[in-house]
Amino acid sequence: MRQNLGTVDRTLRFALAFWWLGPWPLRFAAEWVNWLIIAVAWIALAESFLGYCWLHEMLGIGKRG
Repeated sequence: MRQNLGTVDRTLRFALAFWWLGPWPLRFAAEWVNWLIIAVAWIALAESFLGYCWLHEMLGIGKRG
């Protein structure tokens, strides 16, 4: 699979997912917001390992070289 994320982007996505899925996540009164954060965290975690982001591909943003 082709990668379109750089090392820094992958590292930051992993750190964000680790924080949001770990024992110190953000908690809000609206339960749907909590579920949205969990979903985004899982997506960020998967993207950090794969090195690919479909949104970057769609918008034409990508790793150069």
